[in-house]
Amino acid sequence: MPGHVKKSTGPDPDPSEYLFISPEQKRIDQAKPYDPKRSYWAPDPEEGFVECELQGAKGDKLVTVKLPSGEIKDFKKEQVGQINPPKYEKCEDVSNLTFLNDPSVFYVLKSRYQAKLIYTYSGLFCIVINPYKQMRHSF
Repeated sequence: MPGHVKKSTGPDPDPSEYLFISPEQKRIDQAKPYDPKRSYWAPDPEEGFVECELQGAKGDKLVTVKLPSGEIKDFKKEQVGQINPPKYEKCEDVSNLTFLNDPSVFYVLKSRYQAKLIYTYSGLFCIVINPYKQMRHSF
């Protein structure tokens, strides 16, 4: 506990509500459309990464994808990453992902944070996303 926080008596509160997804939400998430051969992440200047659909490859170094806006764009092969199957949506441990790439990890953390699931594991390590908003001060 930080020095200014006094521990209350009794056991610590159960953090499970911030770690585990409900079975109902899991069913909803697993109904998400997914094509294992065409579902990819592509870099985006505003979002970081966006879901896209693989259209084909141009040689060994370039791939063509269809972005959510409908735009067809080429990227270097190493810039895109495969999307994980829906069974890994909001997974509790990112080390279990089939495709362990930056966009997939960021997506899991973002989707869990939006669902108020602030605790996530990465193997033996617990990742905690601060749920508090930054306060702006006027001086």
